[in-house]
Amino acid sequence: MNEFGAQNMVTALERVMMHRPGDAMANADPAVWNYGGDLNGATLAQQHAAFAQIVEAAGAKIEWLPDEHDGLADAVFTHDPSLVTGKGAILLNMGKPLRQGERMAHAAYYDSAGVPVLGEVTAPGTAEAGDCLWLDETTLAVGRGFRTNQAGIEQLSDLLEPLGVTVLAYDLPVYKGAHACLHLMSIISLLADDLALIYEPLMPASFYQLLQARGIELLSAPAEEFEASHGLNLNVLALSPRHGVMISGFPRTQALMEAAGCTIETFDGAELCIKCEGGPTCLTRPVRRA
Repeated sequence: MNEFGAQNMVTALERVMMHRPGDAMANADPAVWNYGGDLNGATLAQQHAAFAQIVEAAGAKIEWLPDEHDGLADAVFTHDPSLVTGKGAILLNMGKPLRQGERMAHAAYYDSAGVPVLGEVTAPGTAEAGDCLWLDETTLAVGRGFRTNQAGIEQLSDLLEPLGVTVLAYDLPVYKGAHACLHLMSIISLLADDLALIYEPLMPASFYQLLQARGIELLSAPAEEFEASHGLNLNVLALSPRHGVMISGFPRTQALMEAAGCTIETFDGAELCIKCEGGPTCLTRPVRRA
């Protein structure tokens, strides 16, 4: 059995790559990094530690990327610079220019962790894993927008075709513009193979119809909590089917999932997540799911 492989979004999380928030994040210029104000380093560390404790308690082994003191403030959001398939990792080319250096840390991790690298997305292609949603082991939905472009999608498709994976691309709306972070996973979180939390107003219509055709129950999150959280009430990390973790403070969204039979854990992410445009899914790069 491989010690790696995460070609789905919901089975039990067993091995995950994470990065603690360091000085680069705490001292980042909010105007440069598109953060919602100055950050408190101690609060960042406390909130991240509380989240990591939930992940570990669910049975996942956390493997920590070292803090290279390289000025990469967003490196804490380990989800985006790479994908892990059952045959190895794919390094991506970040659409946010300030994050370009992160994939080198991922490459070094995979080399030390015994995970082969199958290939990489290169310029002019861009791709971020926040735009990549596994519907099943052979179907990857990808959002085409400001972070992931057509050239990147074509390269991803070429890399995944030998694995028998079909890539389906969907256009994302402009919404708040090129500087804001709107990924495909900003508007959907899979909670089980047959259950998803969505923000219906921003869903591509053809993607919405595909989910319906696949028999996936769609829970439509409340608009006021989506706006209040800058979309992060939608960012739910599945620890296993119908067991997830989200940012606290959005009770209507939480209650919606719990009414559908989910167990939802919460942590305070006001500093770490709300200000910095990344939620629990963004904070993790799954390396192995059961």
